[in-house]
Amino acid sequence: MQILIYGFGNPGRQDDGLGIALTERLADWVSDNQITGVEFDHNYQLNIEDAAAIAQKDLVIFADASDEDIEGFCLSQVDDSTKVSFTTHAASPGYVLQLCKELFQKEPLVLLLHIKGYEWALQEGLSEQARENLDQATSYMQSLLVDPINTINPKEGLKLC
Repeated sequence: MQILIYGFGNPGRQDDGLGIALTERLADWVSDNQITGVEFDHNYQLNIEDAAAIAQKDLVIFADASDEDIEGFCLSQVDDSTKVSFTTHAASPGYVLQLCKELFQKEPLVLLLHIKGYEWALQEGLSEQARENLDQATSYMQSLLVDPINTINPKEGLKLC
């Protein structure tokens, strides 16, 4: 299984950097534990070019900060109509998936990891509560990456929104 974990957000806006912080933590952990088949990317926003990157994967997990009424973190399945409500990102995960389907005739399983954030000021550094949510999300994702097939199928293993 080929997996891409893609964090997006702005680390210069406090908790908006949660997705990028997750990818950095997981990349170190995957390297230390010699897990294969997992790639990482991150950026301030998703771009139309990301459709080519996800076309080569079986599973894509986009990670982003959220101001939704959720407890810590959760996953949602992305389809080509999915919109992200709390961002000013140029392209939503759903739009990137739609382009992937249209341009490359590929449809990987795409999930969005929502990590609860609280502070959005123009300064670096995560809030304490957001760091706790990041710790929980990181631990969950580590378990998922150890056994992605059994965690994803059946979907009862997923912490869905």
